[in-house]
Amino acid sequence: MTKATPSSTLVIPQLIVGLGNPEPKYDKTRHNIGFDAVDALARRRQISWSENRRFQGWFGEGTGFKGSKLRLLKPLTYMNRSGQAIRAVTDWYKLPPDSVLIIYDDMDLPVGRLRLRLSGSAGGHNGMKSAIAHLGTQNFPRLRIGIGKSSQDKGTISHVLGKFSAQETELISQMLELVVETVELALREGVEKAMSLYNNRSIVISK
Repeated sequence: MTKATPSSTLVIPQLIVGLGNPEPKYDKTRHNIGFDAVDALARRRQISWSENRRFQGWFGEGTGFKGSKLRLLKPLTYMNRSGQAIRAVTDWYKLPPDSVLIIYDDMDLPVGRLRLRLSGSAGGHNGMKSAIAHLGTQNFPRLRIGIGKSSQDKGTISHVLGKFSAQETELISQMLELVVETVELALREGVEKAMSLYNNRSIVISK
């Protein structure tokens, strides 16, 4: 199996991006789980947000592990143009694409599952299509959070822009804690180590 990055090289994220849409009407929707994830990480790392017009997004900067810089971004460009904001940050700080970890929602994963990868296609996700187009490569790490498939009586758009059920909300709260653990391990020991420990984890709704 070929890998985008040699296993001898630790891939340590320097910029973590959560994908979502601005405006209060999108808060806590399935499509905004990326925003929720970086918000949870910001709380854990005690990083405060401020709107940065140069970066077209909410931006926060703090300390990672071993004194490294950690930068967080929530693009305000709307999902389909997320790559503009990501590229603005990587150009300003001269960051290579493989140092960018993007967190976003995935309908192909059930609620309660996550999947961390070093590279891959957009998989039909418009935010990731924009990120790949602006970074000029798909060789950068990404963390997908399962939001489950839409039911037959509800279309895809209604599903992703809808809010989690009360039962799912409890599970998502636990899921975000798992996401933070996964990212923190990637920051300490590299993305591949985090992949090996967290890609098979799942959180289930208690009966």
